[in-house]
Parts: sequence; C-alpha cells; structure tokens
Amino acid sequence: MTGALANRAALVTGASSGIGQATALALAAAGASVALVARRAERLRETVERIEAAGGKALALTGDVAEERVATDVIAATVERFGRLDVLVNSAGTMQAANVEDADTDQWRRMLEVNLLATLYTCHAALRPMRAQGSGNIINIGSLACRTTSPLYNSYATSKSALNAMTDGLRKEVGPHGIRVCMIAPGATRTGIAEGITDPAHREAIRAYVQQDGALEPEDVAATVVFITSLPARANISEVWIRATRDTLY
Repeated sequence: MTGALANRAALVTGASSGIGQATALALAAAGASVALVARRAERLRETVERIEAAGGKALALTGDVAEERVATDVIAATVERFGRLDVLVNSAGTMQAANVEDADTDQWRRMLEVNLLATLYTCHAALRPMRAQGSGNIINIGSLACRTTSPLYNSYATSKSALNAMTDGLRKEVGPHGIRVCMIAPGATRTGIAEGITDPAHREAIRAYVQQDGALEPEDVAATVVFITSLPARANISEVWIRATRDTLY
C-alpha cells in the first residue's frame, strides 16, 4: 500500500476492539504494515482480514501483554515479520470502579498490570530495535482521568496518571536518540471499556459516559495517531489531550 506511512512497521496492543482496532485499521490505511496484539484471537483475525482485503499487510499476535514474556515476544515477532519497528501504540487497557477503603486489591493490581506495566514491557522491548534504527514512535493511550479523579474511579485514574509520568520520563530518556514518545489522553470515547466493570451501577454510569452526546469516536483517536506518526522526526509532540464535546465525568 502507498500512503504517508508506506514502508513503516507498527505494533498496536489492545487491537481487537475500540481505539486499538481503529488505530490498526488507520495505520494500515496510511500504508503501514501492522502487527495487532490482544487476547481475543477471533477478533484479531477479523481485523487482519479487513486490512488484507484492502491491500494491506497485517499480523495477528494473540496474547496478554501484561505478561512480560508475551510483550517481549510480540515485539520480536513484529521485527521478524516486517524487518523493523517504527510505531508502537500501547492501547491495551482495562477499567474497574475501585476506591481505597473498600478496595478489591486484586482489581487494583490487574489495573496497574494492564494499564501501566504492560506498556512498560512493550516499551522496554521496543527500544532495542528503535535505537538500532535511530528512529521510532511510541504512543501511549492515556486518559483525561490523569488530571482528576473520584473515589469510585481512583484505581483507573491512578494507573493512567502513572502512565503519564512514565511516558514523560521516557520521552526525555530516548528523545535524543530519534525516538518520539507521546501520550494521547482522550475524554469520553465510544468504546466497550465499561463492559468489563463488575459492579452493575458503575458499569451503567461509565457506559452512559462513553456514549454521551458529543463523545469521541475511536477513529478520532486513531486519526491523531496517524497524524503524529506522519510528522517529520524533528516535530516533537509530547502530549495530546482530546476533550469530547460534553465531558461530564472528569
């Protein structure tokens, strides 16, 4: 395929739905060869088929990048298949409603594993091929929850705030080596993130939030990813905050 990202190779985590899936499709449409990783193999295969039907190149990699071995392996598989790694988009994420006093500490732990440590693992593994190339783009999908929180959604906001800090530190660490690091922090976005919330009342509250009038579409965030990765290497964008028309929760 031809396009702004022709001859580039990308890896997108959380690519079976929502922002991750939309980003994989958008990168492929812009000409990149794309590796997709998530736990749902069938959804990944369907997305790969869509990319290939449009003339693109794609690779489905099934696994949970919250496991360090899996994160390391999918980076290696991407480089082996496409010969390089130009773009890493960390979109894998999860959400639960959890305060501190009544905390289910297993939920907190899982939130930090998926929303923070999985990104640490993939970034750690991606830096070797990117350093060897002297170039690369790492984009981490954060949230407006970085800026504020509430007792009920403390665990999610904590994980995304930590992601913000890690992203900023990484940008300063590897920017001098030609690797651009950026966090995109969307507001309300029409995804299925609410569906995994165990408490019914909290699930409905988040579902209403992400489906509110004026909410972003996953394709809006995906377009931002393509824009950033299409810029010349000299353009340094560290953060992009995208508020929906009527953000009411954060």
